Amino acid sequence: MSLRLQLLQVARLAPRLLGDSADLVRDFLRGQITASGGGADRDGRPDLYYTIFALAGLQALDAEIPADPVRAYLESFGDGENLDFIHLSALARCWAALDHKGMPSDLPERLLNRIEAYRKADGGYEGDTKLKYGTAYGAFVALGAYEDLNRKPPELLKLVQALKRLESKDGAWSNVPGAPLGATNATGGAVTLLNHLGFPINQSVGDWLLQQAHPEGGFLAVPKAPMPDLLSTATALHALAAMDRRLTSSVHERCLDFIDTLWSAKGGFHGHWADDHLDAEYTYYGLLALGHLSL
Repeated sequence: MSLRLQLLQVARLAPRLLGDSADLVRDFLRGQITASGGGADRDGRPDLYYTIFALAGLQALDAEIPADPVRAYLESFGDGENLDFIHLSALARCWAALDHKGMPSDLPERLLNRIEAYRKADGGYEGDTKLKYGTAYGAFVALGAYEDLNRKPPELLKLVQALKRLESKDGAWSNVPGAPLGATNATGGAVTLLNHLGFPINQSVGDWLLQQAHPEGGFLAVPKAPMPDLLSTATALHALAAMDRRLTSSVHERCLDFIDTLWSAKGGFHGHWADDHLDAEYTYYGLLALGHLSL
């Protein structure tokens, strides 16, 4: 099962906790698909990156995807000649959400050739062309794109070795080699990827992740961050589940309370306490977090 489908499988459990509010989330996500067929960014403009989350959220809630306008939107990008690394991978993921129906048969090879141009000398991937090393986020994005197009990255072991170089001195992962402190999202991405590929993970990494739980609920992006956020919470919960690490009942309840504070009656989720916006990305992370907390 691909990384995308693993995440989707968990997000599909969110209605257990949403109850009747699931209809509000469906309506919100439907409203995130613009007239062009693309998902709306935070300014309401269609963007491939946000389209990923609008489509995944609709799938998680068993809502119909407006396939024809979405397909037309994807076709407008061709083989991604003018797209950066993140949007190239988004194009691959969006086609996968449509089960590749209508996708040109030669698109996977052309798209992946463009993604491969972002591979670094250490075997990792990263969209910033100025960096000479791959990042945990880049590895997660690249592997996801390959899997979404039913392929595997070449020299997969080198990708894993590049991740090894990103281990932080406190026993987690960072997106910078030799960092003194880890980051929750980099650690969550590395754990998810390594577990997916069948590599062992030291249980002390689970201890580190649990230490990022905030006293008022949710998880911090980095140690001593000023407040928890929904992305870090969702990625931490996903990584802990991959390691078969259970939350204590008190942490579990505080996470539910935290997510509830980010919920809007408009049907979406805010990213953190200081976030005034609603978008498909954080709403999908809300579904993923709730899916884990429903187990």
